[in-house]
Amino acid sequence: MSNTIGNLFKGDKGIWMVFFFLCIVSIVEVYSASTMLTYKGGSYITPILKHIFLLGLGLTAMVVTANINCGYFKFLTPFVLGGAFVLLLVVLAIGTATNGAQRWINIGPIQFQPSELAKGALILSTAQILSSLQTENGADPRAFRYILGVCGGIIPFIMVENLSTAALLCAVILMMMFIGRVPMRQIGKLLGAVVILGAFMLSMIMMFGHAEEKTEPNKQNLTEQVQTESKKEKEKGAIGKVFHRFDTWKGRIDKFLDSKELTPKDVDLDEDAQESYAKVAIATSNVVGKGPGNSDQCDFISQAFSDFIYAIIIEEMGIEGAFGVAMLYIILLFRTGRIANRCETSFPAFLAMGLALLLVTQALFNMMVAVGMVPVTGQPLPLISRGGTSTITNCIYIGVILSISRSAKRKQELVVEPMPQNGDATSSATVSTTDNSDRADKADNAAE
Repeated sequence: MSNTIGNLFKGDKGIWMVFFFLCIVSIVEVYSASTMLTYKGGSYITPILKHIFLLGLGLTAMVVTANINCGYFKFLTPFVLGGAFVLLLVVLAIGTATNGAQRWINIGPIQFQPSELAKGALILSTAQILSSLQTENGADPRAFRYILGVCGGIIPFIMVENLSTAALLCAVILMMMFIGRVPMRQIGKLLGAVVILGAFMLSMIMMFGHAEEKTEPNKQNLTEQVQTESKKEKEKGAIGKVFHRFDTWKGRIDKFLDSKELTPKDVDLDEDAQESYAKVAIATSNVVGKGPGNSDQCDFISQAFSDFIYAIIIEEMGIEGAFGVAMLYIILLFRTGRIANRCETSFPAFLAMGLALLLVTQALFNMMVAVGMVPVTGQPLPLISRGGTSTITNCIYIGVILSISRSAKRKQELVVEPMPQNGDATSSATVSTTDNSDRADKADNAAE
């Protein structure tokens, strides 16, 4: 029985432990933070059962992926990249809008978010380009152009409806180019272009975005508001449909840059509810936390189970629990770095590091939003927040890392055996090669 389980759950044991700890935290905190879903659906058990089902589905996908030889991932690159491109076009044409963003495709009762697939496709493509054009002195200069070409065909379609995901993906690709030893001259030029483009985009948002004006609600104002909104929609036309997210982005930037201290009576709980109650949740944790399931502020945060779940973790588990969750992602990154360092070929190493950086960077974004360090981005906490597409795709990303830890060919290192101490003058130091995988397996067996 133990052999069967061991054959099923293959790969790095440390990453498996991190995954299971994250799942435990996820189940406890999503159950605690699903008050809004309970209110809407009328059942307190249905949301958590659905979440557990999705985690189970993700675990199944992860186990299947982990048992695939990592060499096959290279052959999937053109198919995954082409499929992501087509789905991004489809979602822009006939996608379903939620919370003002058109990011989902409905397939029967299932909602699918193509940007999640696109993230993995870009990392897979970047890893293959970097590995194919590696030289003794680093990546060939052509790799930079190829990576920009691939990103140019994917990222703009993500950016239209999901600027934070596009920015996150750009940051990860940049880190992969640095790890892949792309010439620093090219990276420097890219950073300069990014700064200029970022300044241009910010100026466009501030110029053409329209923050909503707050007015006292009454029947006359409501009628005027409906008529004004209808008129604006007609005036926008095709250009307005592309840049309709400018209003949302400007509102978030204005809110973040407004450093004025608000008194409790000045807080608009209709506009600032999530950020305000997240701060209350952190402030009332009293360092040690209230205990799992004892959150009070989850009743007032609409996305407590997703975008702001880290605030609920702090409220219930205190600073120690928040630090422990953050450390799980750090351990994931370091374990993946160890796996990548042992790979003999560069493709699995770049792929593993790219996926780990994606998960950890997204987690960092989510945590910074929850504590008010950056504007609201809408990024869930990987493997903890409640989600559909994101939960399953993140499990698949972990499965890819596990597959690499299990099946990637490992470096041969030189081991110098000590000279015998029996005084035999004819004896000399011998040099032999040892496969790191054998040594790692022995270490794992000893630890078990």
